[in-house]
Amino acid sequence: MDLGVISVRYARALLKSAMVQKNEGKVYAEMEILSESYLDIPEFRTTIENPMLSNDKKQRLLETACGNDVSDLTRKFIALVLKEGREKALQFIAASYITLYRKQKNITRGKLTTATPVSREVEVKMQQMVESRTQGVVEFNTEVAPEIIGGFILEYDTYRMDASVKSKLHSILVELKK
Repeated sequence: MDLGVISVRYARALLKSAMVQKNEGKVYAEMEILSESYLDIPEFRTTIENPMLSNDKKQRLLETACGNDVSDLTRKFIALVLKEGREKALQFIAASYITLYRKQKNITRGKLTTATPVSREVEVKMQQMVESRTQGVVEFNTEVAPEIIGGFILEYDTYRMDASVKSKLHSILVELKK
């Protein structure tokens, strides 16, 4: 069976259970932390998939990777995934849960990249602008990237507005080469 199909099915079941328990926000936060753990620690995946490691140790590792004070639902879910031998799909299950949760709650991720740090006021204004355009909640973060020289890059959903000096210089260079 396809790993993507399996991960979405498990994620849907987890989301439904979390909604019944009115705990979907906490599980969302735990799945975000788990997903980040997989990305930040390259050895984590191989450790969890190691058949020589007992399920009890995998359970403890996974609970730790979900952050402090793991919910009972997440604890039971991890135990179920391990019992069914689906630990290879766990990273994809976490990502699928995050996607399903965001879709259900109409949450969009937004990112503002600038050459120098911006004030909190500018950050809030950009976030509000994105929220008004998406008609939903925006998880917004800012990033400083001096290599863009000046200006900004705003990204959300499939939209990307590049008003950086670097991209303008690049387009001028392309025009000059013609």
